[in-house]
Amino acid sequence: MILLHFIPLTVGFFLDLLIGDPHFLPHPVRLMGKAIELGEELMRKLFPDTERGLLAAGAVLGILIPLLTGAVSGGILLAAYRLNLWLGLFLETIMCYQILAVKSLKKESMKVFDELKRGDLAGAREKVSMIVGRDTEHLNEEQVAKAAVETVAENTSDGTVAPMLFMAVGGAPLGFFYKAVNTLDSMVGYKNDRYLFFGRFSAKLDDVLNFIPARISALLMVIASMLLGMDWRGAYRIFRRDRFNHASPNSAQTEAVCAGALGIRLAGDAWYFGKLYPKKTIGDGTRPVSWEDIRSANRLLYGTAFLCLGVCLVIGAIMILIMMGVG
Repeated sequence: MILLHFIPLTVGFFLDLLIGDPHFLPHPVRLMGKAIELGEELMRKLFPDTERGLLAAGAVLGILIPLLTGAVSGGILLAAYRLNLWLGLFLETIMCYQILAVKSLKKESMKVFDELKRGDLAGAREKVSMIVGRDTEHLNEEQVAKAAVETVAENTSDGTVAPMLFMAVGGAPLGFFYKAVNTLDSMVGYKNDRYLFFGRFSAKLDDVLNFIPARISALLMVIASMLLGMDWRGAYRIFRRDRFNHASPNSAQTEAVCAGALGIRLAGDAWYFGKLYPKKTIGDGTRPVSWEDIRSANRLLYGTAFLCLGVCLVIGAIMILIMMGVG
């Protein structure tokens, strides 16, 4: 019974590719976001507004939200499977589908592609502002394209490979646990005045959970670049050289592969909340970043996603063999 989650994972993967994330349907990540907002408000009231108080408040929130998310999803699935096997499989399939974000990432980034292709820089800035955390109102065409490519590259790990690996190990509940940590980091894991201390625990926990998946993602992306006829040698070379050119120990892993595969330069200084943050660059930049690179980054995303599904199924086969041996 414990290995049944590989069926929902596989079906959920293809459901995500087919229908993505329709905005008119309720989504658990939006509920997580609301819970984080309410939890932050409560924690700030319960703990003193000091460095130690904010660190403690953020840690409590960073522990409670993922645990509650995993426990609730796990409880629902446990009850469903006890009632009826098919009901359990159906609910877990829907959960796995909702955890993944392959098609939605492509769809949102391709909106930026479409605006740049039309020559509408203002529209492209607006569309890219929906998928990045940086200030976008003064970006030029190349900077907008670069921001979109970086988002696709980074989220190839965060939104695809990492949740799939967690679901392969522990089903939808562990996938939701990971998704809650990732959502916390995206909402409170900033190094600005408001979240420098409050968001530190969530940011560090996200770094820990993504440490192995980010590196698996990068290696799968190198393989995908080879299968897609891209510069896989350049991808591996830039990965080896620039994979730590980021404040996060994980974000540059896939960005470096993407930059090398496409022959472009990513990262560099960026504005956040009206403040310029100096950043190292990633890649050699043999040519300027263009809107066509957004489409190429999405090809890498899809290729990596399918390779990851294969890895997950191999994990499942190994687990079955181990259990048969124990039995």
